[in-house]
Amino acid sequence: MPAYAIVRATVTDAERFKDYVAGTPALLEKYGARFLARGGDVVTLEGKAENRRVVLIEYPSKEKALEFYHSDEYAGLLKIMKESGTRDFILVDGFNPDAT
Repeated sequence: MPAYAIVRATVTDAERFKDYVAGTPALLEKYGARFLARGGDVVTLEGKAENRRVVLIEYPSKEKALEFYHSDEYAGLLKIMKESGTRDFILVDGFNPDAT
């Protein structure tokens, strides 16, 4: 079953963040993941206005998502992310309509 990462980020160092943005797509692809949304315009229809960068990533499974996140390859990119901003990174199971 797929899993989804919902990321809400505030970039504080745009130049440094470019290195994170450049390195992420190929690594996600290696783990079978893909971006469904990556930044772009955000419209808040209910609740507190969301002014952060919002990213949605689809992984083939929760296991693959965790493997990606804890990989040695991602560790360097994660360091760059933490040096260039802050974020919430939430992982959620995909919906299985056949589950009872």
